[in-house]
Amino acid sequence: MDKVNISDKLDHIDTYWNPHLVGELNGQHVKLSKVKGDFVWHHHADADEMFLVIKGRLVLRMRDRDVILDPGEFYIMPRGVEHLPIAEEEVHLMLFEPEGTLNTGNVRNERTVDNPEWA
Repeated sequence: MDKVNISDKLDHIDTYWNPHLVGELNGQHVKLSKVKGDFVWHHHADADEMFLVIKGRLVLRMRDRDVILDPGEFYIMPRGVEHLPIAEEEVHLMLFEPEGTLNTGNVRNERTVDNPEWA
């Protein structure tokens, strides 16, 4: 595998809430995504999920609190915790999660990505 330039990979992503694979290690996927607006309330019953903000501000709304992430900050969403990602403006994200983790978790809708593309 060659080195990965995050900015170059993000330049080729032109849709929101559509994670793209950029790496894999030890059963984990590394994904990049651009997001804007509200996503969908969901949870991942068997997987923790790490959100790392590269650009913008992301709100991770949970039923009991909000976590606000600015560039260079990350949060590990514990498995089973229902959450709603919100981006008032465009946000660039790096995600770390186990291979096969659906972006919409326990919910299936038009935003569900079964097989993420490689960026």
